[in-house]
Amino acid sequence: MRIAVFAKAPVAGAVKTRLAAILGPDGAAGLHSGLVRRALSVAADARVGPVELWCAPDETHPFFERCSREFGVALERQHGEDLGQRMRNAFDSSHVRGQALIVIGADCPALDAAALQSAAEALRTHDAVIAPAEDGGYVLLGLARPVPGLFEAVTWGGSAVMAQTRSRLAQSRVSWRELATFWDVDRPEDYARLQQSGLLREVLS
Repeated sequence: MRIAVFAKAPVAGAVKTRLAAILGPDGAAGLHSGLVRRALSVAADARVGPVELWCAPDETHPFFERCSREFGVALERQHGEDLGQRMRNAFDSSHVRGQALIVIGADCPALDAAALQSAAEALRTHDAVIAPAEDGGYVLLGLARPVPGLFEAVTWGGSAVMAQTRSRLAQSRVSWRELATFWDVDRPEDYARLQQSGLLREVLS
């Protein structure tokens, strides 16, 4: 069992662009850095297996190198034209070694170690596990084995991602478990919720 954290390099103007209006490009990049570090910390605290940081556009940004040293994680480069291809490549890399993989992003500070432990437990009896997001996507996906077609014809970034993924899972006749629905941080109203939740302090610490 492995955990992969997917993250972009914290380049001002290239990450959390919808939050730049209230935080500025540098502030949005700083928030993104904090979210990535929190995701890595949660993944390590879950203690379900080795943690990898899958980096975009590549693993050479100094931030990624600092994360590798701080959290003791391996750095991997994301490959693929869209998110689906990049995730599929990560899953293929793990499955070829005979290991299940859980993929999370860095946009969901509410995702905690207990959720990752529940996902790992689910993969002992199911082919897949998924945690929906309130915006229609998902914040966690785990696969115990390859699921052909799972990442094809999905409108990445849209509100139908979860529904389309459920359809792919059903078509593949695999068993899966859904965890609780979580919220992620993309828009100004999400940032307000982050402040109200008390998690912002942890993200920026």
